[in-house]
Amino acid sequence: METPDPSFRRRLLNEALTVVAAPARVQTAWLEKHGVATDEIALDFDHAFRMAEGLVEEGFLSRDALPELRLIDSIFDEMSCDESAYRWTTAALISDVGWIRARVLAQQVLAREGANASPLPDICVVR
Repeated sequence: METPDPSFRRRLLNEALTVVAAPARVQTAWLEKHGVATDEIALDFDHAFRMAEGLVEEGFLSRDALPELRLIDSIFDEMSCDESAYRWTTAALISDVGWIRARVLAQQVLAREGANASPLPDICVVR
């Protein structure tokens, strides 16, 4: 299978970061609109994050973004290890320290990378 071009991969990363960076009420509306669970936000980020190193090497992402992206990834990993199901509820989007930290970091990456504020992406859910 051929690797998608860098601009496509960069768009996927920007879209994933946009969802992570969104206010909790916007995230909740997005989840409801698409009929997906809260963990979809972290799963989409994880998928996009795996392409970040390649985007840096290809000049489509600054190296300065990697530490914050790694922190977001580690926050979601830590949340996944927690046995509390609460962290993956829509209520947690408002109050959970992990979600709040990930949101702030995603906002910082988007601002540094010059990504314009954009609406949350539409997704196609295959069931």
